[in-house]
Amino acid sequence: MTTASPDAPVDILGPDHRSLLRLATAGSVDDGKSTLIGRLLYDSKQTFIDQMEAIERTSRTRGEDAVNLAYLTDGLRSEREQGITIDVAYRYFATPRRKFILADTPGHVQYTRNMVTGASTADAALLLVDARKGVVEQTRRHAYLSNLLGIRHFVLCVNKMDLVDWDRATFDRIAEELTRFASRMGVTDVRAIPISAKLGDWVVEPSSRMSWYAGPPLLELLETLEASEPPQHHAARLPVQYVIRPLRDEYHDYRGYAGTIASGVLRVGDRVAVMPSATESTVVAIETYEQQLHEATPPMAVTVRLADDLDVRRGSMIVSAEHPPVAASTIDAHVCWMNERAPLRERDRLVIKHAAQTTRALVEEVGARLDVNSLDYDLTASQLSLNDIGRVRLRLMAPLSIDPYAESRETGAFILIDEATSATVGAGMITSGE
Repeated sequence: MTTASPDAPVDILGPDHRSLLRLATAGSVDDGKSTLIGRLLYDSKQTFIDQMEAIERTSRTRGEDAVNLAYLTDGLRSEREQGITIDVAYRYFATPRRKFILADTPGHVQYTRNMVTGASTADAALLLVDARKGVVEQTRRHAYLSNLLGIRHFVLCVNKMDLVDWDRATFDRIAEELTRFASRMGVTDVRAIPISAKLGDWVVEPSSRMSWYAGPPLLELLETLEASEPPQHHAARLPVQYVIRPLRDEYHDYRGYAGTIASGVLRVGDRVAVMPSATESTVVAIETYEQQLHEATPPMAVTVRLADDLDVRRGSMIVSAEHPPVAASTIDAHVCWMNERAPLRERDRLVIKHAAQTTRALVEEVGARLDVNSLDYDLTASQLSLNDIGRVRLRLMAPLSIDPYAESRETGAFILIDEATSATVGAGMITSGE
């Protein structure tokens, strides 16, 4: 069994009879997320000989008494020096039953924003808990963010069971606590597995050291989880990134609108609307550099031509005329604040980037701040500090074509940018707009 390298995932993502499952690790720092991924890859024979030789050398150089499988994903020098994950690392692998894209996300509070990035496209969360520490605040924060980001499958891996003498009572207590917490968020699919990522127990193969566990190994469970509904099942959305007007005389009537299909299916002959004006037309051609197409699905990059000469520009959105988004001048959203220099306050002015459109936004209201331990909202809050999650209302300088995040990840999400520094300072999930 082989795998594509992280730099060349073409075979994994290409046409195949096997379904694709996107995974993201979650949990606190030092819970063993990178080691678990390394163990998954190693025990399922997804690693190359030169990869293993490299991490064996690194482990010896750093004086470790065994091969540190975390180095399969922690590739940055600073990650290896500190023993923590900083950036999101993606690994692509396959079994005879399924293909996987696995995002190893940081557990440190400082890098919560990176965890949001890795989890934003995942179907399932591998939520790790150190058996010695149990469920901690960062576990709850990552669980809540995973739920907020639309992840409906939680796989709870109670790790480092070897350090608690394989104690079943410890596992049962942690599994019950996390299941109760997830239930309060509305998550009903929580699968708990006792593992030792370092030693390999119940990761790919069963383990006699925890024979009291009656479920499948982790990899077998992942092969059976249902993936999220693919974006082509949603209403058609094409954010326009570029208007193509060739300068050559023979193409003086040509006007094409280039972008990546965000959701739905666009077909020649479809009746569409151009947002935010909602003017309607018909698709007369769908093109790529190489060929004419009859239809396009996510995430294809295409050029669309319309029957009518409309006002279409970068930031416009070509959508299904039957199921258009809302052209909103005000939006309500859940926001995860990521700026360590300053909190988010009412009356702040920021730049909002949504799909291919960027505009300015005024923070009209910080309506509530979440307590990740109790799941209660502080309705008296007037600001969000670093890593806080809260309900925010934004007034926009120009309307955005939005869908609720619960209906579409693609057109229900946005980022907030500091106008002075161009730094990304927040990520938002839209609940409504008008």
